[in-house]
Amino acid sequence: MGKKRARIDRLLEIFPLYSEELGIDLSKPSGRFKWFVASILFGARISEQIASNTYGYFETAGIASAPEKIIQAGWERLVEILDSGGYVRYDFSTATKLLEIMASLQSNYGNLENLYRQSTDSKDLERRLQEFKGIGPATTQIFLRELRGRWNVEPEISKIAGTSATNLEIELSQFEGERLARVETALVKLYLRYCKKSKCSECPMKESCKK
Repeated sequence: MGKKRARIDRLLEIFPLYSEELGIDLSKPSGRFKWFVASILFGARISEQIASNTYGYFETAGIASAPEKIIQAGWERLVEILDSGGYVRYDFSTATKLLEIMASLQSNYGNLENLYRQSTDSKDLERRLQEFKGIGPATTQIFLRELRGRWNVEPEISKIAGTSATNLEIELSQFEGERLARVETALVKLYLRYCKKSKCSECPMKESCKK
C-alpha cells in the first residue's frame, strides 16, 4: 500500500494539471472559461506543446477570460494569435470555430456557468457542449476531466489514461473528484510524452511500469 501511494504521489508531482501549468484558477468562473478555451485548443490534432503555447498568446492578448472578448477580437486577430503560437495548420478553421462557439454560447446561455447550471446532469452537460459545432467527445473529455471536484461532473476516463493506469497497476476506481482529475491528467501526460513515443528508457515512471 505504501509503495502504491508513493508511486501515485510521484506521478502527481511530475505531471500537474494542464490548467495549473497554464496558470488557470479553476475555482473562478473566469478560470473555468479560460480552461474551456484552452480545451478547444488541446482538442485539435496538434501537439500539447503547441496548444499550450497558443493559449499563452490568448492570455497575452487579453481575450481568454470571456466569450465577448474573443468575439470582439475578430477572425483576423484570432488567426494572428493562433499563428503566433504555432497553430498554423488549423489557424483559419480554429478561428472560425472559436467565433461560432462563442456566439452560440452567448446566444443560448449567456455564459459558461449558465450552461452548467441549466444541465440536468453530467451527461446532459456533455450533450450541450457537443451541440457546439467543432466540439466533440475528445474536447469535452479534456475540458470536464479537470473540472471534477469543481463541478458535479463524471466524464468517462480517457482510454489513454486507462492504458497508463494498467501499465502502472493503478486502480482508477479508488479515486474520485479532484483526486481523480489529477491522477487521470497525470496518466494522460505520461502516455503522450513517453508511452506513445516509446521513450521507455527516459520515462520517470519506468521503475513502476510493468511493461
